[in-house]
Amino acid sequence: MQSQDVAQRPAPSSPAGPVVDVEQAEAALVEHYPRLVRLAYLVLPPGLGRSRRVVTAHALTQRALPRNRTPAPVIPAQSTGRDGDPGYALVRLQVLRTALEAGLPLRRKAWPKRSQLPPLLPQVWGLKLFPRSGGADELALDQRLSTLSGPARAAYALRGLERLADDGVREALTAAGVADADGALLEADGVAAQYGLLDSPEFDPCSLQARPTDLMRRRQHLKAALAAGAALLVCGALLGLPGEGWGPDGAAAPPYARNPAAQAALDPAKLTRVDPAAWQSSARIDFSVWPARGDLTGDRALLRRALAVWARPGERVQVSATPGTLSGGPAGPPQLLYAGTVDAARVVLLYDGLRIARYAEPKDGTQGAALDFARVDGAGRAEASAVVLGRADGNVRYLTAPWVSKAGERDLLKPGSGAMDLALTDGVTAPLASPALRSGPCTSWNVLQLADGKRTRLLSDLGELVPARLTSGRPGSPGEASGAKALRTWQPYACSLGTVRSAGVRSVNAWAFNEQPLPDASEARWGSPRPHGGGGSAAWVCTRAETWRGGGARVLAQFHTPGARYGAVAAKAENVPACGARDPHVLTGVLWKSEAGDWYLLAAGSRETASIRATGGVSGSARSSVLTVPAEQGARAELKGTLRDGRSLGGLR
Repeated sequence: MQSQDVAQRPAPSSPAGPVVDVEQAEAALVEHYPRLVRLAYLVLPPGLGRSRRVVTAHALTQRALPRNRTPAPVIPAQSTGRDGDPGYALVRLQVLRTALEAGLPLRRKAWPKRSQLPPLLPQVWGLKLFPRSGGADELALDQRLSTLSGPARAAYALRGLERLADDGVREALTAAGVADADGALLEADGVAAQYGLLDSPEFDPCSLQARPTDLMRRRQHLKAALAAGAALLVCGALLGLPGEGWGPDGAAAPPYARNPAAQAALDPAKLTRVDPAAWQSSARIDFSVWPARGDLTGDRALLRRALAVWARPGERVQVSATPGTLSGGPAGPPQLLYAGTVDAARVVLLYDGLRIARYAEPKDGTQGAALDFARVDGAGRAEASAVVLGRADGNVRYLTAPWVSKAGERDLLKPGSGAMDLALTDGVTAPLASPALRSGPCTSWNVLQLADGKRTRLLSDLGELVPARLTSGRPGSPGEASGAKALRTWQPYACSLGTVRSAGVRSVNAWAFNEQPLPDASEARWGSPRPHGGGGSAAWVCTRAETWRGGGARVLAQFHTPGARYGAVAAKAENVPACGARDPHVLTGVLWKSEAGDWYLLAAGSRETASIRATGGVSGSARSSVLTVPAEQGARAELKGTLRDGRSLGGLR
């Protein structure tokens, strides 16, 4: 890391501002403590590790309080809010100065500065603390910032967090002791201005996750320390405790178990490798018959690092898992699916019969690693069609199953536009735009289209390792969503897939369970002032997202009027059987306003519904599967239905 830009001398004097009392500085520090700690965390060198950076950021911020009345620096800034407070300017400058000093190299002929040493306080014994993991964009930004020098990181943070103009950043850095503030600004220009990401949990040292330290190793060290103390009392000799670790294990934590089963699981030579033609004769078609692919399948050092990090992820490893997925090490040697270079990373995919594990490390450095898990037990041929290899610059790459013959990219919002072919190289797709990485309004939803023999399947990236399979049709017997009718069904509801991102989704089915004539033939509106086209019949569609863990299924009942681009959510629920294979029936309703200004309660059930009754704010009934009743704006109604077999049906909430 480059630290030469910070001078090893007293900071240059800056113009003196108002004199700040200790009480005024304390009030500013307490009020803006989270932002000051975030600033320190961003400026501190990444080589400290996430846990020590958190503790050091808090220590430096708490030590920023002056001991007596001190002149505040005069640095150009906004004239309102925290930037107009001289107390805040004073403590911010002290936090910035000490965070930059912490990145200076230790010198043999000079005493280290206090900020260069591990903090005495605060301390949390027995726990490792680190910020909550963000998304792919936050991880990429953190990796780019780690390549900058300390002054450049400070310049980026002052621009993004403090909203300072370059003149203000230049003077703040100069006041903090940076010799070449212009160079720091120029270096910071090399990282894209994604300042909104700096407010994410990834960079928040005040919203933390806690994990235990290595319990077995800690116990061993305690026993060794007691033994050393006893020996010191007896013979007056100090016994050193040699550290132990596996150098080739990369970012893995130190080992704590060396039983034969654990050793076998960490041996690259014992990885399971499947014959490329095994899937053609196997009775079981899932991830277990995937061959090992990639240009680094023979790199034993990479494979050993991946296995060691899986078993013992260290502090520099960012671990994520889909809901309901265990992140512990493999019980035995797993199966190798892929090892190769993907964009700017080396990636290894492993499978242990229940989970897919993805290990990724930067190919041009050692700034930590990422370890992701996805539960895939019970996967069939359809669900085992593809796995995410990597995401970068808003795009995603997949590794496809050996039975996939062709890949394409399709926009669900444009069912008639066809699919664009994607190149397949040893099963790896060319990059395609990922809706899971996009922010802002939903104007497209790109999905992966795969040809599997005579079948064509659609898979959607929802921010996890395994994309979700899209289907259409009656629950219990849905079909693939690749047909013309299914694509038209999905079109208005594609953007609703964003509500189930990162939820461990296995598949999402869209079922058009009914149609309902609108009360008049004039232009219809879903409330005011959003036009939804002319008269005709409105469509009722139920989308159900099933999860790999079984529980947590999410159901949306949606209403779509002719001419509208998107469907409107009428009701939603979680962990209910409605719209599922066990109970495909559903009943829901909406308040709808016609172009003439009249309000109606529109309700519909699945076609097996014999009658519907509305009570409460709206009263009415119908001996059919749809109900239309005049209503007042803001009215609330309770819906009850009766199925043809006599069973009752409640409204979905």
